[in-house]
Amino acid sequence: MAMTKHPAPPDADERRAVAPVICYPNDTLPKPDLAQYRAARDTADKIGEVLVPPRDARCFEVPAGHFFRITSVEGPQVGDLNLWNLNDLSERFYSGKTRALHGTHLTTGERMWSSFPRLRPMATIIEDTLEWYGIDQYGGSVHDVIGTRCDPYTGNLLSGTQYHHCCHSNLTRALADHLGISLAEAEPHVHDVLNVFMCTGFTRDTGQYFMKASPVRPGDYLEFFAEFGLLGNLSACPGGDCSAEHSSDEAACYPLLVEVFAPKEGALDGWKSPAPSGYDRSHGR
Repeated sequence: MAMTKHPAPPDADERRAVAPVICYPNDTLPKPDLAQYRAARDTADKIGEVLVPPRDARCFEVPAGHFFRITSVEGPQVGDLNLWNLNDLSERFYSGKTRALHGTHLTTGERMWSSFPRLRPMATIIEDTLEWYGIDQYGGSVHDVIGTRCDPYTGNLLSGTQYHHCCHSNLTRALADHLGISLAEAEPHVHDVLNVFMCTGFTRDTGQYFMKASPVRPGDYLEFFAEFGLLGNLSACPGGDCSAEHSSDEAACYPLLVEVFAPKEGALDGWKSPAPSGYDRSHGR
């Protein structure tokens, strides 16, 4: 935190003691029908999988009303997840608004929301084997929407490195390969992520973003319901469990498994994809 030369006023303690107000009370958010989703998942059939290699990324596609699961395999590993509308890359995961609506970390029953002007649920978390972790004594928790993604630009800024297996780079290459476009065309589509399995928070004294060893172990998973057709992109972070660093060829890294499941016919009767935001943009733009 920056040093200040301005002394505290006489009423400083009184000002600090003002109670906070939640910016976006979320009790009016549309509630997912977790019971229906889980019942449909119980009888769903696996239709595909992608193994994401360590220090690399892979894309995957999930049809509307299907499920996808991200699993730690072989060793503790965190991942960076991007999501787009499968048919329109301009609609993508909005981590900032998701954070404002749900908080700094996501778990069961919470959702990944899409960008303006649609602002609708993209994916709903239906199972989280790490939901037991909660918030630890340092203020840390798992599956954050506060970190952006490790990237070569910040690495160069802070330490003059030219590291090319950062999650940003991995996600860019994977998207370019999947869509058959150039790296220059793919890079602007890469966006802030859901840090799957990563354990993070803000320091109490300086308010800095921190990471610590993830509690994830082989077999742990995070499972989602796709609210509409999705293009996903997952990077197996070069920091491994991010216990020491997040851009390194030295950290122990492991693959991540993405599996896609199709519901049985009739299992989701009555369900339909959420409509885009009903806000009338003709007013006050």
